[in-house]
Amino acid sequence: MRIVGINIPDNKKIEIALRYIFGVGPGLAKLILKTAQVDVNKRAKDLSPDEINRVRDIIEKNYKIEGDLRREIMMNIKRLKEVGTYRGLRHIRGLPARGQRTKTNSRTRRGNVRKTMGSGRKPASSPT
Repeated sequence: MRIVGINIPDNKKIEIALRYIFGVGPGLAKLILKTAQVDVNKRAKDLSPDEINRVRDIIEKNYKIEGDLRREIMMNIKRLKEVGTYRGLRHIRGLPARGQRTKTNSRTRRGNVRKTMGSGRKPASSPT
């Protein structure tokens, strides 16, 4: 089954399967199914074509998802960089932008850069 260009897994509950769409999380998936009047516990393969169309229409008309959402996020980050805000500079430098500590625990943003105590030190002088 395809919804907005994404293959939805058949054997999962529809509430979980909708989360495979970028921009649809747990809360939004429940809201979409509630407005489409679809049972939350149904499997994706058990949906009727009418139910699939109702879900598809609600998602396409009311929510920004996939490519549009990615484009909007990229434009927001680009704007921050151009204006020269602190958050924009953190994005440029590839560092955490939301106030996290950087002495440790920023491996996902910086890559696995390990800066140890001994690296870059002068060799110890020999005793006389």
